[in-house]
Amino acid sequence: MWPFNRKYSITSSGILERFTDWHCHLLPGVDDGVQTMEEALQILASYEQFRVKEVWLTPHIMEDIPNSTAMLRTRYAELKSAYKGPIILRLASENMLDNLFEERLAQGDLLPLGKEGKHLLVETSYFNPPYGLQNILLRIKSKGYVPVLAHPERYVYMELKDYEQLKRLNVAFQLNLPSLVGAYGADAKRKAKWLLENMYYQFKGTDTHSLSSWEAIAHKKQIPKDVMRMF
Repeated sequence: MWPFNRKYSITSSGILERFTDWHCHLLPGVDDGVQTMEEALQILASYEQFRVKEVWLTPHIMEDIPNSTAMLRTRYAELKSAYKGPIILRLASENMLDNLFEERLAQGDLLPLGKEGKHLLVETSYFNPPYGLQNILLRIKSKGYVPVLAHPERYVYMELKDYEQLKRLNVAFQLNLPSLVGAYGADAKRKAKWLLENMYYQFKGTDTHSLSSWEAIAHKKQIPKDVMRMF
């Protein structure tokens, strides 16, 4: 392949060196992500090979997976005790914007993202926005948090005008790296490239759910050279 047509994988690109993974499901046995401690440790060992610096564990909290913050903190302590490597592990959550989230927000029972605890990683259905999405985001802001929209490129109902509107509300955006290699289809890849080109993303993550899914996407050479220049 000619040099100007060269494509990179997530692992060969150098993206992961000193990388902070702001979104993954490595906390074992709490959601649809990693199920065992052994698997979590295997993924972290793989991350070490590519010099990942820090990992934010962001298990789901939603009506269908009503994880309590107390239980998640316990599981987090167990993983930290079991993992002896150099990667810094931190705990937050990925919050579905549903009725349970509204209750937790009112109670202040949340696991925010970032060392200062000022950001909340949030998501919606891939196909439809929650009723009153803008008002929910404004309520989050009224509590002193910055909403961080997880993988905006994956939402079928969102187009460029929707991203522009969210940006005007000072909503932060989190890229899923697998989007760049087409893991979620051509449309998500197209949107991810546009959002990256236009500097919408403040956070980047792998959204890793299992060792097999990580290995399946980590070495796919589908990131064009022009996209690499945006990192």
